Amino acid sequence: MPATSAGIMLYRRRSDGLFLLLVHPGGPFWRNKDAGAWSIPKGECGAGEAPEAAARREFAEEVGQVPAGRLTPLGGVVQSGGKRVVAFALEGDLDVSAVRSNTFTLEWPPGSGRMCAFPEIDRAAWFPLAEAREKIIVAQRPLIDRLETLSRG
Repeated sequence: MPATSAGIMLYRRRSDGLFLLLVHPGGPFWRNKDAGAWSIPKGECGAGEAPEAAARREFAEEVGQVPAGRLTPLGGVVQSGGKRVVAFALEGDLDVSAVRSNTFTLEWPPGSGRMCAFPEIDRAAWFPLAEAREKIIVAQRPLIDRLETLSRG
């Protein structure tokens, strides 16, 4: 059975529209990838863990800050590898220069026997909706459409 991840789509309103906080995955595989590589802060739900709790925990692990406020369900999407992502919208703001991610360990280069630590995310940025649609993983694009519809209501 494919894993389920949960995440938060943090957004802010400006006079020139909505902006989304997206994060870029860390590590050597993603280093030179940009369009279609960014994501909402998200991660795998633990056994028996409610998606809302997992979304807040993962946001804190990846961004280094705990988001406050009421989460609004955006539903789920299925990514190309079969992973289901359940997302929640949250209006808020944060300083991307203060983002601090947890790390993971990977043998790098492959076959070298040398273990290296990499940040789970190497950067975060605010994007207007049109640019966010280009940056985000293709399977997560419907979440932007849902947020846009929600923000009008």
